[in-house]
Parts: sequence; structure tokens; C-alpha cells
Amino acid sequence: MSVSTTEKIVAHYAEAYQKLYNRAPKDLRMIDNDWVIVNGARMRVRELEYLTEQLHKEYNQGKEEKRNVVLRLLKWFKG
Repeated sequence: MSVSTTEKIVAHYAEAYQKLYNRAPKDLRMIDNDWVIVNGARMRVRELEYLTEQLHKEYNQGKEEKRNVVLRLLKWFKG
């Protein structure tokens, strides 16, 4: 993997983490083109891509749950 690709993957993870937890990851750094450190754990860049996808899914699920609560409240107040 190229350095710029790895940097983009790391940046996408940081953005997803920030959106979900409202803070930056504590320890996120590149070791080389194939390995990164994330919160003290060493992992492959491909694993970080997967982790980023999971963060996006969790964020979207949380948004959907909040939306459903608001819709139920609106329905309750109308009824």
C-alpha cells in the first residue's frame, strides 16, 4: 500500500472516531505502509479499514435510533 493510501485510511478512521465519540482517538499513528498503532494496539491497515466501517455502522445506527425516538415522541404528542 502506498503512503498516501495509508494516510487516507488513517484520516478516515480518525474522522469516523471523532463523529462517533466526539473526541479524537488517543493514540493513532502509522508504523509503515502496512501497520498502524490504534489506541495502543498494533494492527494492519486493512484491519483499520474494517474497523472504520464498523464505526460508521455504529454511528448510523445511533442516528437511526435517535430519529425513531423523536418520531415516537412526535406521534405521542399528536395523539
